[in-house]
Amino acid sequence: MSTQRILVVDDEPKIRMTLRGYLEADGFDVLEAPDGPAGLSGVIREQPDLVVLDVMLPGLDGFEVLRRIRATSQVPVILLTARDEEVDRVIGFTAGSDDYVTKPFSARELALRVRAILRRAEGAQPPEERTLRFDGLVIDPDSRTVTAGADRTVELSALDFDLLVAMARTPGRVFTRRGLIEHVWGRDFFGDERVVDVHIRTLRRALGDDANAPRFVGTVRAIGYRFLARPTI
Repeated sequence: MSTQRILVVDDEPKIRMTLRGYLEADGFDVLEAPDGPAGLSGVIREQPDLVVLDVMLPGLDGFEVLRRIRATSQVPVILLTARDEEVDRVIGFTAGSDDYVTKPFSARELALRVRAILRRAEGAQPPEERTLRFDGLVIDPDSRTVTAGADRTVELSALDFDLLVAMARTPGRVFTRRGLIEHVWGRDFFGDERVVDVHIRTLRRALGDDANAPRFVGTVRAIGYRFLARPTI
């Protein structure tokens, strides 16, 4: 098996050097880029297995780099942000990031997140998955597509799709945030459980679901979430 490659895009040499040390110690090949344009070129040229992307970059900011990456690639992306504000997380996840880490951060923790996301990505398409059919929604785990209504294709990030499938496989079951994290992110996830709330918001937005009168994803106050739609034959 070839060595997996990680592209670290950050304008701070000390951060790139520190992450290189930890990631290489874990057996990854590490590529570096000091700004947005170089990071975007690195993704296109090198085809890395995962990108660690700072938000505050010269040339192009991280959100714009992420949007351009998502136009052609579903490579996993971890955002680094110095601003622990929900609006930044929402923008990032809407643009298609797989995780975020707030500066200052533990390089060891970030390296663990990298490994967890890559493991999840490797197992993202289990064979012989049956199509999940509901009133107004069809989910095909094999092709990783979602259709709403008669023919509207729902565009979802990889994580939002996995979150939807985790709930839709057992309609009516109440999932805690921790339970969803273990299903989707994996048991070795390190971070704020509120990441689930951010993804639920972007998932609802993509489905056209109203949080106040939901058809698909319901909130169970003080506990978590559940999938509401009933299966059809």
